[in-house]
Amino acid sequence: MKGIVEREVKHFASGGAEPATRADSIAIEEPLEIRVTTEPVAITMRTPGDDARLALGFLLSEGIIRSIDDVGAVSHCGRPGDEGFGNVIDVTAAPGVSLDVDKVQATRRGTLTTSACGVCGRRSVDDLLAICGQLPPGPTVDLRLVASATERLLGAQHNFSQTGGVHAAAAMNAQGQVLAAFEDVGRHNAVDKVIGALIQERRVSAESAIRSAGRLLPSPVSAPALLVVSGRASFEIVQKATIARIPIVASVSAPSSLAIDLAQRSRITLAGFVRNGSLNVYTHPERLAASTP
Repeated sequence: MKGIVEREVKHFASGGAEPATRADSIAIEEPLEIRVTTEPVAITMRTPGDDARLALGFLLSEGIIRSIDDVGAVSHCGRPGDEGFGNVIDVTAAPGVSLDVDKVQATRRGTLTTSACGVCGRRSVDDLLAICGQLPPGPTVDLRLVASATERLLGAQHNFSQTGGVHAAAAMNAQGQVLAAFEDVGRHNAVDKVIGALIQERRVSAESAIRSAGRLLPSPVSAPALLVVSGRASFEIVQKATIARIPIVASVSAPSSLAIDLAQRSRITLAGFVRNGSLNVYTHPERLAASTP
């Protein structure tokens, strides 16, 4: 399968003295350097595949692009067959567009883009809200849909079922249709791939963060209403949802305190421990409606 490699492992059974040698499926992890017009802006450890979507999602989250209209081309550097080909990707601007790579914080540039990099503290919440503002009210989503979101995410976790070593993320509309779903060894990378796919399909744009004109918003059927993630809901996950204007975040595990603070102030509905039909709602429960039998 794509994103998986086999490695030999010695398996020790409970109480067994002699190990059994067998092949084990392992998630691939390789570096990806993201460049903007040949200038390096970040390196992330990711599962190869869907690199263009990952780069677009990352650049939207960093404020370097605002929509697919800012992008001229996305391509891997080098030639097939060269050593390391596929691990460097370059995003160039559309004609007449200038992409400001200085928007990537100095503490993040040239480092791994993990959830611990680049952003921390309450000032980050203030800075983010100054850039993209708060989300508008709505839409109203069936509580049962959100409560079952992580179970539906399992259906997209093909590599996880083989390796147990990757995260997943998916975007759904208010009716529960899955608009995009991806896996990656990095939780934040999986989200970037989802957002990148939505950017390519013109379902999200940071322009809607600064303009209230309805013409910029996708139709309710195509608009993402819910971002569901495996693992915990960190500040960075809520940050990406805020910038992509996805109003509900559902996580199989716990949120962090700063994620809750950002969700509260940006008017994101944040749900954690979404498992087996139950969930904890930490912020803005007004978007969730209990359906009647």
